Amino acid sequence: MSVPSAAPRRSYDTDGLVDEFLQLVGDGDEYGAVELITELHDSGVPAERLMIDVIGGAQTRVGELWAANEWSVAREHAATAISERALAALALRTNVKPTRGRVTIACVDGEWHALPTRMLAEMLRLDGWRVDFLGANVPGPHLISHLHQTGPDVVALSCMIATRLPRAHAAITACRTAGIPVIAGGRGFGPGGRYAQHLGADAWAAGAEEAVRRLAHNWPPHNQDPQLSAFLGDEEYTYVVRHRPELINTAMRQLTEAYPAMREYSQRQLDSTAEDMAHIVDFLAAALYVSETAIFTDFVAWTNEVLQARGVPAVALRVGLETVQAQLRDYPTAAAMLTAGMRLLNQ
Repeated sequence: MSVPSAAPRRSYDTDGLVDEFLQLVGDGDEYGAVELITELHDSGVPAERLMIDVIGGAQTRVGELWAANEWSVAREHAATAISERALAALALRTNVKPTRGRVTIACVDGEWHALPTRMLAEMLRLDGWRVDFLGANVPGPHLISHLHQTGPDVVALSCMIATRLPRAHAAITACRTAGIPVIAGGRGFGPGGRYAQHLGADAWAAGAEEAVRRLAHNWPPHNQDPQLSAFLGDEEYTYVVRHRPELINTAMRQLTEAYPAMREYSQRQLDSTAEDMAHIVDFLAAALYVSETAIFTDFVAWTNEVLQARGVPAVALRVGLETVQAQLRDYPTAAAMLTAGMRLLNQ
């Protein structure tokens, strides 16, 4: 890891710097954000701390502000773009010769949250790895083609949203079939990465710093299970996935009848509601895939908080769950998961 050449001339107050950087990215001040990060690095603050503490800390706050309906999607996207620019400017100031192996870093197919993986890429470069950063939304076949072309020592896969778990499973299985071990990361793999091993990953890391330590001191993992995880989804999962459009469209029609307030919705509100219904079906499918009700109930709890911050009453979400459940009466596991979600809303 890089070592500062001198003691910082500026006081390194993490909370204060996060607030300052957040103000800059929130105002769209790309020049100011980049200047702050580069000035701190020039004064001796290690690049790793700036990546994790300041840029990463501010990005966490950006997500919280969007969820609380204090920031729009557009403002969140603009702030993220500036954070990426600041990270890139910081990376240009570091030049560590590769002394370890080669690592491929990618977001699984359908995963668009690339900034955490970009931070991991820069952290691993600082630790002496040769890094192939593939970015967001990497289709499985393209990932495998890249692995055959480059022959990395390890693949780092990111999954931030649980709905991508089936695709993450396919990517992990393909990587291990090609003989390349996988370290997984991202909250999509569940608390403590509980789903990562279930899907066949060799290891899981809670964040970039843990991944760097794991790859530096305990890799490759010992006593690997040679058997790869098989297809996990049962007939209920298959039914939900195959009938996704029908489940969503029928639920929207029934929701309009059961929740009269929807008749006054604008087209924008209707589109947003349709997206919410799609999320309900997708998270239900993910929960069925790994047989984990918590995936669905955690989603319901989070969605309820987001919708209430936007002035949507809990009854609307509950009715939405009921309309999906009415279509899945012959599928007991799915129905039970929906019941658990509705029970949570009644608490």
